[in-house]
Amino acid sequence: MPGLPPNAYALLGLLVFDSNSPDSEGMTGYELKQRADFTLRYYWVSPAMSQIYSELRRLSAEGFVSEVPGEGPTRYRATPEGAASLQTWLFQGEVGFPVLKHPVALRLLMGRLSTPEQLQGMLAQHLDDLADRRADLQGVRDMLGDDHARRYAALVADWGLAYYDSETQIVTDLRSRLDTMD
Repeated sequence: MPGLPPNAYALLGLLVFDSNSPDSEGMTGYELKQRADFTLRYYWVSPAMSQIYSELRRLSAEGFVSEVPGEGPTRYRATPEGAASLQTWLFQGEVGFPVLKHPVALRLLMGRLSTPEQLQGMLAQHLDDLADRRADLQGVRDMLGDDHARRYAALVADWGLAYYDSETQIVTDLRSRLDTMD
């Protein structure tokens, strides 16, 4: 659907997942942020709280989410129109090719302005960060188990684990190549 950014659809997807739960009472913006941080952060930028509320207002104006009546913080639930819009977005139009925005690659590109020791230190830190992130994702993957209802989330977790393994190998190779450069 034109006019909605991918972040809006990411949040709408989380709300659709939630509405498929039998005990769903909808989600607050804060709960949506927590869910986004837990699920999206491995492959998509998790939106800031202000962005979540902006997108909820936009989704509400489109009729794709509704407020759940009740006490306390405002809770949101995906509407049938929202679920239909999400389905349309998922399966129509081009997905688009991902853009590599990699801060380590950017700094390595400017390596001639640095020293080999500084670059090695940066890459070593990146390897440590990769190991930490991979361990976090492995915990998520272990939690997902072989539950049929979570099979697609498990596929994405497996993809992420393979990505971290590949990135680790690439950085290890780069460090070796740096050792041989003058």
